[in-house]
Amino acid sequence: MKNPVYPPALGRAGLMILLAGQLLPMIDFSIVNVALDAIARSLDATPTQLELIVAIYGVAFAVCLAMGGRLGDNFGRRRLFCHGVWLFGFASLLCGLAGTVWMLLLARALQGVGAALIVPQILATLHVSLRGREHSRALGLYGAIGGLAFVVGQVLGGFLVSADIAGLGWRSVFLINLPICVLVLGCARLWVPETRQNDAARIDRPGTVLLALLIVFLLLPLALGPAQHWPWPCVAMLLAVPPLLWALWRVELRQERRGAFPLLPPALLRLPSVRFGLLIAVLFFSCWSGFMFVVALLLQSGAGLSPFQSGNAFITLGVIYFLASLQTARLVERFGKVVTLRLGCVVQMTGLLVLMLTLSRAWPQLGVLSLVPGSLLIGSGQALIVSCFFRIGLSDVPVTRAGAGGAMLTTVQQAALGLGPALLGAVFAHRLHATGGDYLQAVLTALAAELCLMAVLVASAVRYRCR
Repeated sequence: MKNPVYPPALGRAGLMILLAGQLLPMIDFSIVNVALDAIARSLDATPTQLELIVAIYGVAFAVCLAMGGRLGDNFGRRRLFCHGVWLFGFASLLCGLAGTVWMLLLARALQGVGAALIVPQILATLHVSLRGREHSRALGLYGAIGGLAFVVGQVLGGFLVSADIAGLGWRSVFLINLPICVLVLGCARLWVPETRQNDAARIDRPGTVLLALLIVFLLLPLALGPAQHWPWPCVAMLLAVPPLLWALWRVELRQERRGAFPLLPPALLRLPSVRFGLLIAVLFFSCWSGFMFVVALLLQSGAGLSPFQSGNAFITLGVIYFLASLQTARLVERFGKVVTLRLGCVVQMTGLLVLMLTLSRAWPQLGVLSLVPGSLLIGSGQALIVSCFFRIGLSDVPVTRAGAGGAMLTTVQQAALGLGPALLGAVFAHRLHATGGDYLQAVLTALAAELCLMAVLVASAVRYRCR
């Protein structure tokens, strides 16, 4: 069995550098959304190309996550973290300088690869470098920064495009990454300890190829299919997902039985905490991204708000999310991870009900301030859930599998983030068509579907607790 190299304890400065690096991939998930109209005018992009600008980043990110975790285990997590930040910064520069849509698409794919090198190293470094209360607090901050960055991206993107700083327009949403990359690279070697496994594991080539195909065949049609009215290539790709999943499972089992080092170790899936963590990822993060998607549609297409105004509607949610995340460590220490998770689910579901009631009463004269009560509850609940997700999912993972465990959780997390808009977006679109364009009824139906999924998560948490 491999033994990890135990590093010096991660200090506060090192933790802040890792969290600053985490901002990069999380912000770029959402910051580009409000710049799409400006990109279309500047580069003469088609609707399909605009969808690809969003989708290709998430696909490349998810495809390379597991490999990023393995490379960090083998060659050093700080080293791969720095390589990822460098690649992300270089790709952001290419995005900002892109003169054609195809150059922008290539640069966005490179951004996704860089992000996949960054994220697993952060989780793995926290897992092997910290213990006890420090570990719990660090995971709370990790969840806080991740969720806050997702919301901040919406607001910051709207501001940068509207401000048109130095005439850069939409290009500034990518170039804003450069100073962060320079800062992180300059400080990482000083304050982030190097960690790796003693013995390098061979790269699982069959598993890597099958996982890449599985993610591409799942996320790409989900991103492009609804707007394209589900052409046959999208349907065919989705039909290929179950056979690919079965083939991946068989290959990884064979690798494990031979004493090799599978990319996604089946032994981890035998851990109840990992299985429950993956269930949280599928249910919650699909609800999260789907919620952001349908509410943005309601505010912009239904209520007629500008992208900047729509982004500002999420400020309350983002701020309360961050503040609540800072308190999760105390709640977990007092009540435990699963009880805190259930509390987060109940608080978020209450917030969804308050939001639905607010929309029903205020529509169509919908003001941003009217969304504050529901946003406060939703943001608080989301913070508790995200914080418990990482705590539960990694709780039984040995330090020798830290990279693989973190990569497995984040891979499913990213896949769920891609699934959410397709799932709740389909419910929204179907109800919108059935009611002849009634945006209120469409969003209420989508939020009701989210409530049902969250109820499943609560029931699963009760069952997990009782085992």
